[in-house]
Amino acid sequence: MSTTTTETTAPGLTVSATQPKGRMALDGSPTNYGDFRDALNRDGYAVIKGAIPLERAQKYADEFYSYLEGFDLGYKRDDPSTVKRANLPVINEKGMILAYGVTHEKWVWDIRGEPGVIDTFAKVYDDEDLIVSFDVVNVQFANREDMPENKPWPHQDQDPSKPGFRCLQGLVNLNPAGPNDGGLIVCPGGHRLSEQFHAEMADEPRIPAWTPEWFGYTEKGMKWLSDHGLEWVKVCCEPGDLIVWDSRTPHYNLPPAGNQDRLAIYTCYMPVAQASQEDLIKKKGAFEKRLGTTHWPNAVHVAGSNIAMRNGEPCPKSRDRPIQEPVLNDRTFKLTGIPYIKAAV
Repeated sequence: MSTTTTETTAPGLTVSATQPKGRMALDGSPTNYGDFRDALNRDGYAVIKGAIPLERAQKYADEFYSYLEGFDLGYKRDDPSTVKRANLPVINEKGMILAYGVTHEKWVWDIRGEPGVIDTFAKVYDDEDLIVSFDVVNVQFANREDMPENKPWPHQDQDPSKPGFRCLQGLVNLNPAGPNDGGLIVCPGGHRLSEQFHAEMADEPRIPAWTPEWFGYTEKGMKWLSDHGLEWVKVCCEPGDLIVWDSRTPHYNLPPAGNQDRLAIYTCYMPVAQASQEDLIKKKGAFEKRLGTTHWPNAVHVAGSNIAMRNGEPCPKSRDRPIQEPVLNDRTFKLTGIPYIKAAV
């Protein structure tokens, strides 16, 4: 494996290190990348400042609000009194819009295609041949009164029986996200202790989950994290910043406690080499039907439909396709995985 040697000089100190090239191990060992990867390896998460230029990030935020207003249910961005369940598309208690084909809206795909976002993941994997998740969007309104309480739900998005670095998750932030503005809460360093945690807590009853690729932390598990010196941190960022985190890093989100709405687009990439041909064929079907795949780019899970349920009935505003179909260039089309499907012999 080839290596690159870098030097860091401080007053009275010169440190030389050899940094392996190739996919990051994300094992917590000291690194000398000289960029966000050092924080990512150490803490299990990192903020990439200005991954999307501010002007474009503000444009995407405007498109997000226009999308919500476009349902014609009564929501108006400049009238807080219209922030009510009946005036909005179906949004779950975590702030996620899961249906309506939103994961394939043009503005969502435009964000996925941002060079600064794609290149971040390419650096982590040292691989340009990536595929992207068809993940959802998140909106959490400030001062909203008619949503069920969003209690902390600390979890990792990785099956404990499959240890090691497997998936790098990400979200693009579109509104200011300060200490009181809601958003991602992480437990820095939790990825390094994940294997030890699951070995020592193997007998702890698991919180029921719809997929083994989700593990929720019980009160006993939370105490274990605390007893091992881990603390929870609110990730603060600006419009256009990208947050990435190892799926083993404990995390959750909270709604705003201040006066700023939270707007976020979940986006995750991995090398196409990690997907089988069967995965890619399933992913192609999801793309053609405009269905979501959660954060796993290799289509571990595919949504059954785009129909949103409202009060036990299909939402009258449900649709099978996005309002604006995506417009893909060569690079974003490759992200669908379709060009990598081999013709049957």
